[in-house]
Amino acid sequence: MYTSFFGLNERPFAITPDPRYLYLSERHAEALAHLLYGIEEAGGFVQLTGEVGTGKTTVVRTLLSRVPKHADVAVILNPRVTPAEFLLTICEELGIEIAEAGRRSIKDLVDALNRRLLAAHAEGRRIILIVDEAQNLSAQVLEHVRLLTNLETPTQKLLQIILIGQPELRVLLDRSELRQLAQRVTGRYHLSPLRRDETHAYVRHRLRVAGASADIFSAGALNEVHRLSSGIPRVINVCCDRALLGAYTRETRRVTAGLVRRAAGEVYWRRFAAALIVWLALLVAALGVAGMLYSVWRIWPPLPRPARTASIRGARRAPPTNPAPVSLHAASSAAPTGKLAGPRPTQSIDAQLDAMATPAADADAYRRLFALWGVQHVDDGNPCAQQATKYGLACLEQRGSWAEVRMLDRPAVLTLTDDQGRPHSVLLSALTERAATLALGAKIEIVPLAALAQSWFGEFTVAWKPKILPLRELSEGMSGPDVRWLRRSLNALRGTAADPAHDDIYDKDLTAAVRAFQQTERLQVDGIAGYLTQVVLDSALADPKSPRLTPATRRRG
Repeated sequence: MYTSFFGLNERPFAITPDPRYLYLSERHAEALAHLLYGIEEAGGFVQLTGEVGTGKTTVVRTLLSRVPKHADVAVILNPRVTPAEFLLTICEELGIEIAEAGRRSIKDLVDALNRRLLAAHAEGRRIILIVDEAQNLSAQVLEHVRLLTNLETPTQKLLQIILIGQPELRVLLDRSELRQLAQRVTGRYHLSPLRRDETHAYVRHRLRVAGASADIFSAGALNEVHRLSSGIPRVINVCCDRALLGAYTRETRRVTAGLVRRAAGEVYWRRFAAALIVWLALLVAALGVAGMLYSVWRIWPPLPRPARTASIRGARRAPPTNPAPVSLHAASSAAPTGKLAGPRPTQSIDAQLDAMATPAADADAYRRLFALWGVQHVDDGNPCAQQATKYGLACLEQRGSWAEVRMLDRPAVLTLTDDQGRPHSVLLSALTERAATLALGAKIEIVPLAALAQSWFGEFTVAWKPKILPLRELSEGMSGPDVRWLRRSLNALRGTAADPAHDDIYDKDLTAAVRAFQQTERLQVDGIAGYLTQVVLDSALADPKSPRLTPATRRRG
């Protein structure tokens, strides 16, 4: 995707909790220190809370990578269980074998767990229980969690429990019926979002870990990332990932503030104005309020003498004589309605999308796409899952630039986004160097590529007829007719003869040929014939009568 374009080794903003990417801000360092304290010190509970996406799970994963060798850890990720299921999960995590007859007996489960804790204590080992999403624990399960801390020796607790959850966990533990558990919490920490400077450092840190050698985000872009994400790491990751993809589709190696706003618009399904515009709007609104108050002060009657209080109250109820409201209404009625007035031949693609009462639907776009392949589409909710396979077609969902669309050279369903944040599925049936032919509603429009810059963010789906069914990736060490097709297709492109002795074996020579083809086509060079490599290869050798995007069939040599 965009990794090679920016010189990165991998995607820097994946939302998986990879400890390699942990950015230890002041708050995250303190949170990790609290958890390490909970492991090293015996007794009670340690509680870590934070808003969704603030990095709690990543901190826990980092904690697990630093667990001392003398500690055994049980992790519960799904706490929406019964007390018996909760205890059984702990036993399974610690490798305690439970007979079938005792799996539903809380007493049998607690006895087995107690024996395991005593044996670990005798061996000098620690047992730690980590419960993620602990705000979902029921009061009944929490009471059993509390009772587990009663498993102890005269000098120390045998089980250390760490509760990880959203802020609702604090509310839950404040309930009166759980006060005994709350009193046993020996360490509490709440993970807050990142500050502005921490957000800047966080983005740069992840880019460096991914292999970036230069700053990709401008200073203004970093400011927008913080403003639109509120410093929440997960939202930062999603916005930055989309922004990098947007820069890639526009073939620019610098992410600007505008690209970040566009990316955030796709994440939140709304449109964001620049920070300066927001402040100007607030300033104008404040000046408007001040002006209104001043006008009211000027036209308001003077304060009356006490003897005339009743008549003055009546005057306050009388409507003002100022005709300004009428003129304001007339002015608003005379104002141009713009894109809400309906589509006109001179409208931009953005205006036409906005003017649609309902977004362009998947069903219509895929009906048109399948028709190009001679297949009649029936709307069943998922055209690529059933109908495509039934007729020997396959769908490939991609995010890329116009260069990648041209490389695949197949009609595609584009996902466009209007100014209201609504997604539209439209068929791309032809593509030149400067314009795209789109099926927009009931009309066929030839749209300049520059006009699509604000509506298309690189998401598209192509249909093709794979030669390998069922569809799968091919790699070194495999053999069979699918490998034979791959080798012969590459030989046909290179104009070389096949070797019957090794025709159906994916050996090192075939790996080298695949890598050379991928390098020529600017694909990810890994020597594996994945789906994208197969589509590009098929497109290079396909029947000229099959649907294409470009006016003439491309040939490679």
